[in-house]
Amino acid sequence: MPKTILVIDDDRDIREVAKTSLELVGGFAVMLADSGKHGVDLARQTKPDAVILDLMMPDLDGQQTLAQLKLLPETASIPVIMLTAKVRANRQELVSKGATGVIVKPFDPMQLPNQVREMLGWSVAGKDLGRSGSAKK
Repeated sequence: MPKTILVIDDDRDIREVAKTSLELVGGFAVMLADSGKHGVDLARQTKPDAVILDLMMPDLDGQQTLAQLKLLPETASIPVIMLTAKVRANRQELVSKGATGVIVKPFDPMQLPNQVREMLGWSVAGKDLGRSGSAKK
């Protein structure tokens, strides 16, 4: 059974590119949320294996959403990867607030699944998911 990733981003195009990449290239099951509030509600209901969360969103931004996810007992242990267009985003600050890692937009859709696996320590049995993506000999 594939691992499930919840992508929370207010930009429809980013959500769709991430979904296509994670499903077709990565083999993950993907759920989408278009706001922090919707994402928190969906995470509480479905308990995904991981969350990819946009930093800059209207209303409830990424840091506020991360804080809510980490405060709720049913979502506190779900790893969260922040997604941001801010190249100078303070990675250490985000990690200190509970993020597992940070991916900068624009991301390479062909590399996104491997970036997620690397940050989360996930691997596919029998495959080396390093930079080449080729099988180990």
